[in-house]
Parts: sequence; structure tokens; C-alpha cells
Amino acid sequence: MNIRNNKYITIILDNKYPAIFIVATIWMIFFDSNSLLMHLNLNKSIDKLEARKEYYKEEITNDRKALKELENNPDKLEKYARERFLMKKENEDIFIIKEKE
Repeated sequence: MNIRNNKYITIILDNKYPAIFIVATIWMIFFDSNSLLMHLNLNKSIDKLEARKEYYKEEITNDRKALKELENNPDKLEKYARERFLMKKENEDIFIIKEKE
């Protein structure tokens, strides 16, 4: 079968515009600095960052609630100081018991 007998190949070979269009499309999808693949990767990164942003917003809200609670309740503040910073009262001994992991 002669390659010139296929009408689609004949159109492409006789007319340079479809060939240029195909080459330009392939170039824009795969090789260009603003390629479609690059945009897909960037969109994935943006989605991950947005999820992290929401997580940190929730953490900030929880920390603000805990801070407000510590400011208003001296018993909670004492408990936090004892657990977190190992503070103690005079004439008091602290024993730290670590569980095996």
C-alpha cells in the first residue's frame, strides 16, 4: 500500500497547517514551560497546600480555645505547668513514669 493513497496522510503532507498544529499541540502539552502536565502538578500542590491551610486554621482555633481556658482557670494552668514543664510545689517529689512503646 502506497502511503500517498491514504487520504488523511495526503492531506497532512500536502498542507503544512495540520502538521504545524499537531506539532504545536504536542509541544504545548508536554514540552513547554507552561505545559498541561506542569499545570496538573501545580494544581495537585495547590490542593495539598489548601488542605494543610485548613488543618492549621483548625489547630489555631483549638489553641486559642485552650489558651483562653488556661487564662481563665488557674487549676487548668497549674495542671498544664505540672505536666508540660514538670513544675512542682515545695517539698514535693515528682516521679516520671514512661510507658514502653
